[in-house]
Amino acid sequence: MTISMYEASVPVFSARLKALSTVLSTAEQNAADRKIDPQVFLTARLAPDMYALVRQVQVATDHAKGAPSRLARREVPKYEDNEASFVDLQARLAKTLELLASFSAAEFDGSDDRMVDLKFGPREVSMPGLQYLLHVAMPNFYFHVTTAYDILRHNGVPLTKGAYLGNS
Repeated sequence: MTISMYEASVPVFSARLKALSTVLSTAEQNAADRKIDPQVFLTARLAPDMYALVRQVQVATDHAKGAPSRLARREVPKYEDNEASFVDLQARLAKTLELLASFSAAEFDGSDDRMVDLKFGPREVSMPGLQYLLHVAMPNFYFHVTTAYDILRHNGVPLTKGAYLGNS
């Protein structure tokens, strides 16, 4: 049995973003319950040199929209990165989920070998789609989703592994 590039990307990104949406809803409710200004969570970070929660969600959605777009030879949508509230982050997640729902499996045919061109600052890199998905897009996506979860958990939001996995 083989797994398609579509199945390895779009449904995975979608499931994790839906779980992240639930995690953010839990955090927003927890802030209200504990009478904590939501900005405390939104601007929290695990270490001084790491991104805050808002940026973690932005980067996670960047990978979730960028990888399938590149693999399907679509233009990568640009977002303004101006989210400043839980409502804004939920809207960004919804917009990304809507984009993911617009892809068809046929758009990914041959994308495992298709070259993907990336720019890392001044450096330009080209690699086959499978290598890009498995060694760049997915690890970065999971890092930022996990870090968003960890920021909230570290700040006392009662989250479980099930919430992270989308099972709660």
